[in-house]
Amino acid sequence: MNKLLPLCLLLSLAACGGSESPAPKAAGGHEAPAAEPVKGPHRGVMLMDGPFAIELAVFETNVPPEYRAWPTLDGKPLPLNEVTLTVEVTRLGNKVNTFQFRPEGDFLRGDGVLIEPHSFALKVTAIHAGKTHSWAYDSFEGRTTIAAKIAEEAGIKTELAGPAVLTETLTLYGQIAANPERQREVSARFPGLIRTVAKKLGDTVKAGESLAAIESNDSLQTYSLKAPLAGVVTQRDANPGEDSGTRVLFTVTDTSAVIAELSVFPKDRARVQPGAAVTLRLADGDATVIGKVARVDVKASSNQSVQARVVIEQHDGSFLPGSFVTGEVAVAERQVPLAVKTTGLQAFRDFTVVYAQVGETYEVRMLELGTPQGDMVEVLGGLEPGTRYVSENSYLIKADIEKSGASHDH
Repeated sequence: MNKLLPLCLLLSLAACGGSESPAPKAAGGHEAPAAEPVKGPHRGVMLMDGPFAIELAVFETNVPPEYRAWPTLDGKPLPLNEVTLTVEVTRLGNKVNTFQFRPEGDFLRGDGVLIEPHSFALKVTAIHAGKTHSWAYDSFEGRTTIAAKIAEEAGIKTELAGPAVLTETLTLYGQIAANPERQREVSARFPGLIRTVAKKLGDTVKAGESLAAIESNDSLQTYSLKAPLAGVVTQRDANPGEDSGTRVLFTVTDTSAVIAELSVFPKDRARVQPGAAVTLRLADGDATVIGKVARVDVKASSNQSVQARVVIEQHDGSFLPGSFVTGEVAVAERQVPLAVKTTGLQAFRDFTVVYAQVGETYEVRMLELGTPQGDMVEVLGGLEPGTRYVSENSYLIKADIEKSGASHDH
């Protein structure tokens, strides 16, 4: 927490002023008030050059966003067919869109859809009575600039958006158990008197290490009873002076190789197949481990579930027998042409977005999304393949944009 505060301060200082939109300026040097662009009766931006003016607005009520304009001279509406209007918008990355206008009703209507985000540098050119009027200004939203060094210190990470294999998972619940294939019961090879016992319950042993010394009844020779594998003594039924008989004297369990027994109910039985990858998480912690379904039982329990047994070859000791676990089992895969990490998603206005990066500038991309699967989600629209986007700590970009006050204004 102490580290985050100075990082946020650095981000704020780095982006200071980066999201402000200068007032429109006419070719002749005329400039709207610096605080806020002058608004017209249709809530559009007033672009003025002497007595000639254009009110330019983005209209998006019950239609896809489009430009509409109202030309005036000395405050009075001009005949629409007397004005030629062109709007050129340059987006982040120098992608240019040009809109031509035609008369419709009492306004001039742009000839294309103004896609989100509405963040760009504008160049507006109007021709009336043989005279050309032009304005150039910025209209940015959801955009900020952060120095590369500061972004790195803040832990902001980026990736390229592109094709991906999405894995559908099924959530199952169960417990950890000892792997019976990594457990050995040890009896006396030659029954006799137990002379000494070297290991007690809970001791760790190496493969070949002595567990006890036994004097054979037949040869009267003392031999060593050895551990057949490395592990922990989980059962002991041997004491000095006793006759070994043929009973089990020790059980040695390899606790590094355990299994998860997950309950699978009838409706999901056909989807869980041997060999499927499984991510296991302890129910009372954050520890995770990867395993594979070794087999699915063919006999149902009293609650009609069957057990899928997941082999865990290695773990850090957290997955002890008896522990409750949640398993995410891979049940299907599909290739999609475009996907992003769910860790990069943020809310912006009424949209779910990622932040595209171009150089040291970051800007929202409004997304149309498919169903999330695992840590990825398919992108159906709003993002071009190959776009570099923020995949980790994107909330810092969101916070910086919100602090700068970049608005949805035209």
